[in-house]
Amino acid sequence: MKKKLLTALLCVAMAAFSLVGCGSDGGDDSSSGGSKGPGSAGTNSMEVEGDATEIQVWTFIELHQQFYTDMAEKWNEENPDKKVKLVLSNMSYDDMHNKLSLALESGEGAPDVVDIELGKFPAFMTGKIGLKDLTSAISPYKDKVIESRLSIYGKDGAYYGFPTHVGATVAFYNTEELEKADVDYTAIKTWDDFKEAGVKYNKATGKYFACVETTAQWMINLMLTQKGGDYLDESGNINITNDTMVEVLEYIKGLQDTGAFAPVPGGQPDNEEAYPSYNNGDYAVQIMPFWQTSRFTSYMTDLSGKVAIAPTPVWKEGDAIKSIGGGGTGTAVVESSENADLAAEVFAYIKLSEEANKEVWNVLGFDPVNTEVWTDKDLTENPDNQFVKFFNTKPFDTLLEIQDGIYALESLTSEKFPSINNEFCNVTLNNIFEEGMDVKEALQQSEDTLKNEFGE
Repeated sequence: MKKKLLTALLCVAMAAFSLVGCGSDGGDDSSSGGSKGPGSAGTNSMEVEGDATEIQVWTFIELHQQFYTDMAEKWNEENPDKKVKLVLSNMSYDDMHNKLSLALESGEGAPDVVDIELGKFPAFMTGKIGLKDLTSAISPYKDKVIESRLSIYGKDGAYYGFPTHVGATVAFYNTEELEKADVDYTAIKTWDDFKEAGVKYNKATGKYFACVETTAQWMINLMLTQKGGDYLDESGNINITNDTMVEVLEYIKGLQDTGAFAPVPGGQPDNEEAYPSYNNGDYAVQIMPFWQTSRFTSYMTDLSGKVAIAPTPVWKEGDAIKSIGGGGTGTAVVESSENADLAAEVFAYIKLSEEANKEVWNVLGFDPVNTEVWTDKDLTENPDNQFVKFFNTKPFDTLLEIQDGIYALESLTSEKFPSINNEFCNVTLNNIFEEGMDVKEALQQSEDTLKNEFGE
């Protein structure tokens, strides 16, 4: 299977569940809840018979605790001579990342293993890296894992985090609503097709076709990536006024000007304010990472049996970049841990093994990074699986169709990217799509802000 290297941009985004949300505190991609509230924490400890090495684990996603425990139990069954006992602490998003920074800087109080949200990861890749090089631990699984999902947690050819999912960006179409306007989603291949279908749908129903994002960058970053665009120049300097960026945002502005595309409540599809709008059929399409499947089964249950998953549009048919990975959490091992080697081996199994990735789909509804499971039809087409039941297409058919075209981007790993992300989702996109500011003017204003921040 071909693997694609980092080439263009993916947004880091999302509040409370899954990715550093544009303009919000982030969480991971948990399917049934994010981290606990500010300042809260909870600790759970495995029960293990006999001798076992204790491994301290920090996370900001409560659901990860149970998943890690279940997989550690499988590890212990398969490796009775190397049993582990996980002691898992769940904290709020900001508290955990701040506490980790202080612990690594002081050399005291760090855990053995920690979940680090994608948008925070670059901050731990500067200066003296306090995380363990996981390259050797990843080696047994590397040929089966999407390369771009490893590279986003890497630096100088080494890997420092185990990915949680691919997060391939796909299109979710409400086929029941589209049929009312005689719109065939399977005929949508390009962004121009997408625009034309939106106008037709809007004229027939008076409702919006898809969302123009103001608090996230899922669709924006996909379109930018597909054109080979970026937020930084080749020297790593801020460059958001580049021609490609302008072209993408002006195209989206043109979508909005048709009247068929508009900001959804909350500014993006993965938001508690937005879910009712989709449930009610006010918007017919979502361009989102694959993990949005879990949001449908949890928060948009009225759409069961009405949603098809399909590849996203491209600029021109035949384009190589069909999708980008969106969001994520990298599980890291602290280098100074007395149990670092064992922890790396155990969590490589928990995050990358075939057995673990089956559960990533079964329990979390995420697209597994180990693509070996993508062709296991007993798993992917299990009629009892809640995600298979929900959608009216086979979810993995789309993943298999786009698997050689899933990209990511170099600037995502830059320490500047969190600031860029925050500026776009708090200021730039709102200025363009809510306030009506000229695209070039809005970008120049934000570029000045960012360059001032970084002293460029």
